[in-house]
Parts: sequence; C-alpha cells; structure tokens
Amino acid sequence: MPYDLGATARLTAECRAPDGALATADTAVVTVTLPDGTTLTPAVNETPTAGRYQADVPTTAPGRHTVRWVWTGPGWAYTDTFDVRDEAPPVILSLADAKEHLNLTDSSEDEEVRFWNGATTRAVETFTGPVVVREFSEVHQQRTMHTLVLRRTPVVAVTAMQPVLAGGTAYDPADLVVDGETGLVRLASGNALRGPLRADYRAGRPVIAENIAGAARIILQHLWRTQRASGRGGLAGGSSDYSVTEPIPGLGYAIPNRAVQLLEADRLPPGVA
Repeated sequence: MPYDLGATARLTAECRAPDGALATADTAVVTVTLPDGTTLTPAVNETPTAGRYQADVPTTAPGRHTVRWVWTGPGWAYTDTFDVRDEAPPVILSLADAKEHLNLTDSSEDEEVRFWNGATTRAVETFTGPVVVREFSEVHQQRTMHTLVLRRTPVVAVTAMQPVLAGGTAYDPADLVVDGETGLVRLASGNALRGPLRADYRAGRPVIAENIAGAARIILQHLWRTQRASGRGGLAGGSSDYSVTEPIPGLGYAIPNRAVQLLEADRLPPGVA
C-alpha cells in the first residue's frame, strides 16, 4: 500500500544463493530512485534472520519510487517499487465515513480502505470531473484567444495565467472573468488573450452534494465486497442493491448502475474528459 508523504518506508528483501537458500552476502546495496530521477542509497542492515535485509527510507516526494537491491558473494539482485501519496490525496469520503459505511470498527484494514477509497474517488470523477478541490495546470497553445476553455470543471478560481514563451504576456487573475461551470475564461476588458499560455487554477466542488457522496459510498462498498469474493464463495455484492446489469462504457462492470444513476445530474457532457 502507498506510504503517506513524510512517513518512513521500511524496505525488505532476501538474498539467496544459486540453490535458492537464504544466504548472508558479503555486500548489500539498495538504490532508491525517486520520482524526479534522483537516487538514494540508504544504509542496509541484515535482520536477525540470515539472508533477510532491510533499509529505512524517509519519504520526501509523492509518486512512484523504484527500489533496486544488489548483493555480492553470492551474487543476487531484486527490483521492486513503492508509492508515496500526495500530501493531501483527493478523496471524496473521509476514512471515518468510509469505515462506517463498510461497518468496520477497528483499524486493521485502514490502509486497504484508504486504497479503495482513492480508487472510488477516481471512478466518481470519471463521470463528474473534479469533485475534491485541487490544483491543475495546463497549457493552451493558441496564439490569440477571445475565450480560453479550461479542461477541468467546475472551476473554483484561476490562480495564474503565465506565458509559455519568453516575452509573452502574463495576465492578472483579477482581470479575468471565469465561468466556473463551463471553464470559459476571458478578459474583463474584452480584449483577446495572447498565447500560448499556462493556466494554473483550482477546480472541484467546495460543497459535495449528497448524490455524489452517496454514489461514492455505493461504489466503495461494491469494490470492497467484490475484491473479497474469492474467499466467500462467488461474487460478492451481487444483490439487487449493488448489481451491475450491463457494462458502463470505459469502466466495464466496476461501477454499479445505481451509482451511475445518482451521478446523472452531475455527469460530464459527451466528449468531455
């Protein structure tokens, strides 16, 4: 499961001899490649179990990290990855709300709940666009624009409008008129915007409507029960409350139709990603 930004990731791996037995190596090195391409080589310690090694890495950047273990004497190698969440990962439901809906009363499965809660948010936003308010940045290549259409809606505020090319024109957000629902941006003066431009803005819903929160609960419960089906004899979540009677374009059978119906009022227009 992903680590929270700032947490220490404990990496573990095993060195094995050519015959497959655990073996204490002469040297052990682990290299961690961060999302920006820089690398770390944390100290490696052999655990009380011969041949099993560990290293601790304080996390400083969100994203995918690659881990490469290399041993000599015997020669052995192992590659793995781990992920680090954003400082404020976008989720529609709080952990407490998600656990309450799943009828979970202890913390033993919190990390798994958080994982599926994040997946649920992404699924909902496939239909609605951003729900959790967060920052976006995008480039618009047109040279002259009377209106610029931001790609993520609803827009809460434009925070910067900067030129992509040297010598271009920057625009003060206070001089812009923004239609939050459509993402249309224009100059209050009526003049044209001169691009190409990089737009930085916040999009999402400061108040999450009950139909969206309700759909998130249905999707979360469906994903939670379905991924536990193999241990309980057949497909879980198959009741009429959560059943999927036909595939949803782009999402197959992952989203119950009942949730889709709740999201209809906030569904993106056709062709809008």
